[in-house]
Amino acid sequence: MGERMQIAKSPVLSIDVVYQDSRIQLSPRGPLAAVARPIVERINRVFADEKPVLAEADRIIFSTWIPPAPSRAFDRMISAQIGAIIRRPVPDQFSIAIFKGCPNRCIHCAAPSRQGEILEEGVINRAIDQALELGSYMITFDGGEPMLRRELPAMAARVDDRAIAVSFTSGYGLTGERARELKQAGLYAVRVSIDSPDREGHDRFRGREGAFDDALQGINNALDAGLMVDLFMVVSPHNIDRLEEAHALAGELGVHELSLYDIIAVGNWASHEDEVLSRNDVRHLEEFHRQKNRSPAGPRVTAFPYLLGREMFGCFAGRRWIHVDGSGEAIPCAYLPMSFGNIKEKSLPQIWKEMSSYRWFSGRHDCLMKDPEFRRAHRQVVDGQ
Repeated sequence: MGERMQIAKSPVLSIDVVYQDSRIQLSPRGPLAAVARPIVERINRVFADEKPVLAEADRIIFSTWIPPAPSRAFDRMISAQIGAIIRRPVPDQFSIAIFKGCPNRCIHCAAPSRQGEILEEGVINRAIDQALELGSYMITFDGGEPMLRRELPAMAARVDDRAIAVSFTSGYGLTGERARELKQAGLYAVRVSIDSPDREGHDRFRGREGAFDDALQGINNALDAGLMVDLFMVVSPHNIDRLEEAHALAGELGVHELSLYDIIAVGNWASHEDEVLSRNDVRHLEEFHRQKNRSPAGPRVTAFPYLLGREMFGCFAGRRWIHVDGSGEAIPCAYLPMSFGNIKEKSLPQIWKEMSSYRWFSGRHDCLMKDPEFRRAHRQVVDGQ
């Protein structure tokens, strides 16, 4: 029998977690156990069928997207998943664009605007505090290029043990010194984005020569500093045939995970509604996800079009995620440009109450930005990006 811990307790539902043989298993008890069982089974299926990033005698890191177990942040994650059944959901992930500037000119950038003032550090810190109070267990720093924000280490240090702090980056500015500062400040992981496993293809997508080398150097610096590293690839019809090469590159670099997200017709890609992944493409990503995670070789793969599809956990936008853009506008996710208020003027709890009550975000569904009906109903918002 492995170590058993109770991580969620109420008069109607309790959740035990068992750690045994480098595996995690959840067990619901109480009057609402039958109601909670479907989501518990989905979580257990992922935990049981797929390899973790790291398994040690006293710690399991299943994914860079999940807090290490056991930890306070992991307990909050499980409580959030189960608690959504019996109360209003919490924003599992709170992400915020802390810097608009970026050296790249990505042809698929979801946030191409580099105009206007950046958010003040005090405004960002207040939002971090409010997200933690709301129940967020992952605080993500986004951009532009977050590494260019001088105060990033201090912001990461503000995230306490209730959550993990993560940052996206193109690798630009992720020097050895910056990586060590971030590790010391408590940053958990960096997500280094890549669009092609070869230099020419990546630099073409990024609109800048040298972008590929920046990504690789940033990865090496982060690993040397002891940070978790996720290679994050936006998959489109232009690179879906390069998955094996991307996974091989991830293995060669020694990163902990390869995350795959599908391209969305928004921002610089807004006019490319016919150049997104098909249902067959998404099925291919699911097969790739399953195949690689059954094998002990190479890094873990996380394919979000599969995990966030209606058959699994559903799209998190507005249901489990708040994103704040570089101007302070709070939107359901980084790819859905519908503001529910500005954090300079409204508190995050006020914003979340309105956002999570919006009728389009109820229930488990696929990505709304790929839903023709949603896009027609919100055409002005989508076109206004």
